[in-house]
Amino acid sequence: MVEQVLKERYQIQKQLGQNGGRQTLLARDLQTQELVAIKILTFGADFHWDDLKLFEREAQTLQSLSHRAIPHYLDSFKFQTSQTKGFALVQSYIEAKSLAEWVKLGRTFNEDDIKHIAKALLEILMYLHAQHPPVIHRDIKPSNILLANRSGNSVGQVYLVDFGSVQTLAATEGSTITVVGTYGYMPPEQFGGRAVPASDLYSLGAMLIYLVTGMHPADLPQEDLRIQFEPKIPLDSAFVDWLKRMTEPDLNRRLTSANQGLKSLKKQNHRTPIIVTKPTWSQVKINNNKTSIEVIIPDHNTLEKYTTIGLIWIMLINYFGRQFYLFFNNFSLILNESINVFFQGKLLISFIHILFIIIFCITPLIIVIKTFTKSTILRIDQHKISLNKRRKSPRKAILKLGFFQQYDTDWRVRRNIRIWAGTRQYNLPTEHLTDKEIDWIAHELSE
Repeated sequence: MVEQVLKERYQIQKQLGQNGGRQTLLARDLQTQELVAIKILTFGADFHWDDLKLFEREAQTLQSLSHRAIPHYLDSFKFQTSQTKGFALVQSYIEAKSLAEWVKLGRTFNEDDIKHIAKALLEILMYLHAQHPPVIHRDIKPSNILLANRSGNSVGQVYLVDFGSVQTLAATEGSTITVVGTYGYMPPEQFGGRAVPASDLYSLGAMLIYLVTGMHPADLPQEDLRIQFEPKIPLDSAFVDWLKRMTEPDLNRRLTSANQGLKSLKKQNHRTPIIVTKPTWSQVKINNNKTSIEVIIPDHNTLEKYTTIGLIWIMLINYFGRQFYLFFNNFSLILNESINVFFQGKLLISFIHILFIIIFCITPLIIVIKTFTKSTILRIDQHKISLNKRRKSPRKAILKLGFFQQYDTDWRVRRNIRIWAGTRQYNLPTEHLTDKEIDWIAHELSE
C-alpha cells in the first residue's frame, strides 16, 4: 500500500508494524502536511468479527481521551482499493521507539530509569481508570510503550499506544467478553475474560520485570503463579517487594489501583531508612525470612512466677549454705560407695542422692522449659496468620498493623500492637514489654 492515498487525503509512506490482519502505517496528511499513524483492519482469511468489534471500540475510546502521552484520534473511515478493503483509524504520529526496540538495540535501564517509566505509566493509568466508565488497556507490554530519546537526566518521554485491546467496564456487562492480551504479561483473571483496573497493574509490573531482567516474563520460573525474578536483578529490596505486589496473581492481594501503586512507589524515595535493633536483654524472639515471620513473646505471668521461685531458691541455698558445703565435701565419697554397692547387686543408693539430683538438676531444667514453652507465638506467612496455633485466618490483601497508646486508671501509658487480617483482630500481649521491645516488634512487622 506504499505510495497509495487513502480517502484522497492520507498518502502512505511506509509500514510501521503488522499483527495479523491489522497493520500500522505511516502516512502524510496532504491537507495539514503532518505525519500521522494509520491503523487499518482488512478483510482477509484471518479476519474475525471480534477484531472489528475491538477496532471500533478503539476508535470510540480514543475519541473520548485527551492526554499528552496517548495518541490523539484524528479520523476513521472505510476504504477500498483494487487489492483489499477494510477500516482505517487515523491517529497522531509519535516519533519514538518502543521499549522492545530499545532493548533489541542494546539499551539498558538502571533502577532510576525503570522507576521513572513506572511512574509515567502509572500516571497514564490513573487517567484511564478515572474515566467514566474506567478504560482498561489490557495489553501493556514493551512493544506498546514508546520512549522518546533521552534528554538530560530524563530517561525520555513515555507514551502508551495501541488501544486495540481496550475494554471499558461498561462493555463487560451483558456481553460476551473477548479474551485478549499477550501471554506473559496477562494476569490470571484476564485468561478468564475478566479485566479490572488492577489487571493493568499486573501487566505493567510484568513489563518492568522484562526491563530489569531482559527476559520475557513467561521464560522466568514461577512458583504458585508468581514470577520468580529476584535472583536475576540487583535492585533495592523495597522496589523488589513493590514489583511483587504489582504482579501478585491473587487479585485480593495485588495493589488495587494506579493511584495506590504510585503512592507506594513514591514513598520509597522519601523514606528514610530506620534501623531498629533488638534490645540485648530482651527475651522476645523474632524469626524473619522472605516468606514468613514468627514472633515469640514469653508469657509475663510465667516469667514472673518462675523468677520468684528462682529468687526463693537462691535464698534457700544461701541460708543452708554451710550444710550444703559439708554435704558437697562428702558427696563424692558417698556417691562412690553407692556405686560400688550397686555393682555388688544391692540398690543402696540413698534417697537423699536422688532428691539432690531432682532438686538441683531437674528442677531448674523444668523451670526453663516451662518459661519458654508458655509463650505467645504469632506466625505470618504468604497464606495465613496464626496466633498460638489456636486461631487461624487466611491472609488478606491488606495486613493492617495498628499501634495504640492507652492509659491505665493511674494514667500510665500502655502501648499495644494489633493486627487485622480482613475482619479478624489479633492482639499481641505487650503490657510487660518495654518501649524498645515494642518498637522493635512493630518495626519488624511493618517491614
